[in-house]
Amino acid sequence: MKKLLLAAIVSLSTVSTVALAEIKVGIILGFTGPIESLTPAMRDGAKLAFSEASDSGNLLDGETFTIIESDSTCVDSAAATAAAEQQVADGVVAIMGADCSGVTGAINANVAVPNGVLMVSPSATSPGLSKIADNGTFWRTAPSDAMGGKVLATLALNRGIENIAVTYTNNDYGKGLAEVFEAAFASGGGTITASASHEDGKADYSAEVGVLASAGGDALLVIGYIDDGGKGMIEASLDTGAFDLFVLSDGMIGQSIIDNIGSDLEGSFGSMPGAISKGSAKFGELAAANGMDGSAPYVGESYDAAALIVLAIQAGGSADRKSILSNILKVSNAPGIIINPGQLSYGLQMLAEGKDIDYQGATDVEFNAFGDAAGAFKELEVSGGGFVTIGAL
Repeated sequence: MKKLLLAAIVSLSTVSTVALAEIKVGIILGFTGPIESLTPAMRDGAKLAFSEASDSGNLLDGETFTIIESDSTCVDSAAATAAAEQQVADGVVAIMGADCSGVTGAINANVAVPNGVLMVSPSATSPGLSKIADNGTFWRTAPSDAMGGKVLATLALNRGIENIAVTYTNNDYGKGLAEVFEAAFASGGGTITASASHEDGKADYSAEVGVLASAGGDALLVIGYIDDGGKGMIEASLDTGAFDLFVLSDGMIGQSIIDNIGSDLEGSFGSMPGAISKGSAKFGELAAANGMDGSAPYVGESYDAAALIVLAIQAGGSADRKSILSNILKVSNAPGIIINPGQLSYGLQMLAEGKDIDYQGATDVEFNAFGDAAGAFKELEVSGGGFVTIGAL
């Protein structure tokens, strides 16, 4: 198990900030590209945790965070890698991010591993990331699509959908989630009428929709991005009358898709990572008090990712990169004093006193041996001009 290798990390380069008045941390998210409408809120969720720790006065005898933000683009691995390399050159000791699976894997391989930098992604969900060679650098607060695809299949079957067409963005995220969904849906007695990828960045998706429509189906599963090809596939489906009911992957959930398409989305549904728990309720209150929507996609996961970085620093008594890597598991799993959103000051204090903590946070954090969050999922439906949470799975 790769996380058991943490103690063996002795040759990685480190950056010590113990004597400084600030600790530099990175946030890398797709501020441009196919999920750009989602990332500002994710950024704000992470900043909320970093600010909470800085303002507490309990972080390493009163140190504070300086945040360096960079654009992953979500889809351009070269640009994302360059952004991460610049962050490392600027002295960041850990990275909250990245977001999309392809760029996240590229940053991990080309930047995080060679430099021994912890990265905690709030939203990279490809199953392939579970077993990458990372020397303990990569963790994620969102559960893998190995779970997410099964959840989507269960939701569709439970709603009486027997035949479904599938479109997926042509990358690691799309392919991985589609594969899991299709196997689970067929196993449950459903039929995949057609399955085809789509490329992002096109102006017209009528040809792709035509191929899927010719095979029929009670609904179209759209695995894609809210500001790009996924939205285009829905628009083309509605324009041609090919499909009028859509099952939506997590990358398709956000208010902007409803604002762009309108009432034609009513009744469509999907799932995204998220818990309905004491911790999630506390985060909702905390977010509201800071003018944020705590239920927005991946905002809670972003807060938790940043909080884990904060607590791992405190647990080791140092902002040394190797120390951070060695302590993230110590603060994230039982046993220990439970820490929820808004309690980072208390968590920092308990760690300073040498006590064990169990950070549960907004999303009930619990890591497995691969650094994957066990996670939970929310079922959502478009109703009354917004996404409404129906329940949790």
